[in-house]
Amino acid sequence: MGTLILMIVVGLCAFGFLILFFRFFGLWFRALLSGSYVGMGKLVGMWLRHVNSGIIVDSRIMLSTAGIDVDSDMLETHFLARGDVMKVSRALVAANKANIPLPFQRAAAIDLAGRDVLEAVRTSVNPKVIDCPDATKGKHTIDAVAKDGIQLQVKARVTVRANIERLVGGATEETIIARVGEGIVTTIGSSESYKTVLENPDTISKRVLEKGLDAGTAFEILSIDIADIDVGANVGAKLQADQAEADKWRFQAEAEKRRAAAQAREQEMIALVQENRAKVVLAESEIPLAIAEAFRSGHLGIMDYYRLKNIQADTDMRAAIGKDA
Repeated sequence: MGTLILMIVVGLCAFGFLILFFRFFGLWFRALLSGSYVGMGKLVGMWLRHVNSGIIVDSRIMLSTAGIDVDSDMLETHFLARGDVMKVSRALVAANKANIPLPFQRAAAIDLAGRDVLEAVRTSVNPKVIDCPDATKGKHTIDAVAKDGIQLQVKARVTVRANIERLVGGATEETIIARVGEGIVTTIGSSESYKTVLENPDTISKRVLEKGLDAGTAFEILSIDIADIDVGANVGAKLQADQAEADKWRFQAEAEKRRAAAQAREQEMIALVQENRAKVVLAESEIPLAIAEAFRSGHLGIMDYYRLKNIQADTDMRAAIGKDA
């Protein structure tokens, strides 16, 4: 009975071994014939670790055929790290053919950083052109104003080549576009006249290139070409007109303020005159009382009173004659 059980166990093991052998025999044999040997045990281990052994074997064959020695364990590690093993392998082959130094560790790091390592190698071999500004962002020209107040609208094209060494941690195309735009605005803004810029648009390219705008980026700027330059609005004249309009409103407000103050002062003087007239009327009303008091106290006689009345009558007559004249 024990011998039967042992035979059954051995038979099951042999059957399982045959299943695994025939499952991975094709990959193992293909790797063996291509000179990129991957052991049967490693293939089984990949299966247990849920690694796509077909991708690992194909990548290793591709690299080995190109003369690049990368161990299957490194490829498996990159796969487990959610990297694109095939793309990294193609990038290594392309870099090797173009004599670009690109070790597997750097290529894997670039891929895991979210960059397209294959596209980077292609850009390094075949430079790409970046439009500045990026029309897809809704802006079609870079607007800058010269010292004479004339606005210029510029379109530039930047030819760049990927810098493999700075691809990890380097700034992207957006930074290149922003720096080139800043350089164009600065160059035009420092020009005495817009005519100078129109006569020599290449001065923009030269000054911008001198600033080393590709520092800290994942690209190397090869050239900056001015694709188009147009004359825009007279910003200086518009600003002067706006300032003159603002000054006019300010002066009008100050004049209105002075007019209101003068009117208020006039009303104050009218009120003061009325007040003084009231005081005169009040003083005149006290004269009869003073005369009566003088009569009672004996300081004024009846003849003195009549003489005073005659003087008043004479004064009123002279005043009437003066008015008629």
